[in-house]
Amino acid sequence: MVSITDIPRQPDVPLDRRVIARRATMGLSLLLAAASLLSLTYGASGTSLWSALGDLLAGRELSRMDRVILFDIRLPRVILGILVGAALAVSGAVMQGLFRNPLADPGLVGVSAGGGLGAITAIVLGGMLPVALRDWAGSYLVSFAAFIGAWVATMILYRVSTRHGRTSVATMLLAGIAMGALAGAAGGTVTYMADDQQLRDLTFWSLGSLAGATWAKVLAAGPIICIAVLGAPFLARGLNALALGEASAGHMGIPVQRLKSIAILAVAGATGAAVAVSGGIGFVGIVVPHLLRLATGPDHQALLPNAALLGGSMLLLADVISRTIIAPAELPIGIVTAVLGAPIFLWILLRRRGLVDL
Repeated sequence: MVSITDIPRQPDVPLDRRVIARRATMGLSLLLAAASLLSLTYGASGTSLWSALGDLLAGRELSRMDRVILFDIRLPRVILGILVGAALAVSGAVMQGLFRNPLADPGLVGVSAGGGLGAITAIVLGGMLPVALRDWAGSYLVSFAAFIGAWVATMILYRVSTRHGRTSVATMLLAGIAMGALAGAAGGTVTYMADDQQLRDLTFWSLGSLAGATWAKVLAAGPIICIAVLGAPFLARGLNALALGEASAGHMGIPVQRLKSIAILAVAGATGAAVAVSGGIGFVGIVVPHLLRLATGPDHQALLPNAALLGGSMLLLADVISRTIIAPAELPIGIVTAVLGAPIFLWILLRRRGLVDL
């Protein structure tokens, strides 16, 4: 007679990466939904989503103040937070795949600074443009200027840090610091010409915030971000191949130069539009992709969509903290993401410091 103890145990079989990625996608989708509900519920005012739903179910009409707070203030803020978080996280993941290093980030290497310079220039000097051009651009002027600034910064960064088909991480980081300093100096020069109202707008904008979210901003930045974020997964196969080196990717049939151009265009568009409507929000683009790589692996087919979900969730949760921690005042969201993201970035640097040795 054979006892149960005599039956040999089957070795533990690790879960397939694709199964882990699918589970992560479902979990992150739930997290994004929960963060959205949390953001709609909590704020400086006493208006709550659940009390509003209770009134509607009871047949009571919402007050005008509740309608304004929920549908004209909080809802566009939630949508803009999802868009900006997804844009920054996906841009970081694409840049890290392009440079083949998890330390690359639009904010760290000067792309956000370039987009910020474009936005500052449009805010301060936009009134000098011809009336016909201003009327044609409308609310898209700042987003378009930020896109141009981010695109130029990305192109310069790539040209400076790449030589003979290989990208130097140390050169990339140093060039990013230099570009950020130059963009900051140019932005300061333009800011010096601003009037009092423009100075107040620029000061609040530079710290990063979703407080000025409106449906106009959602409509201005949303199309650019959506095109970039939804188009990024089509680059996944090429970015996976690029991890083996540009020569190997070319032998695998990947059009490397076209991949680079499209990736740079996507990063510039998403980052530029995000910076234009939310200001300087750092660390989302470097922290989110790295955490996902630790959890689900380096496959960009899972990494890019999951980065969009986690980036949107993280920014919404940071926005809830910024609204409630010193209510009724509001802490700029860029401060919250820096406090949360800087320690994680230092941890990444300590784990991979060999990559940045000069």
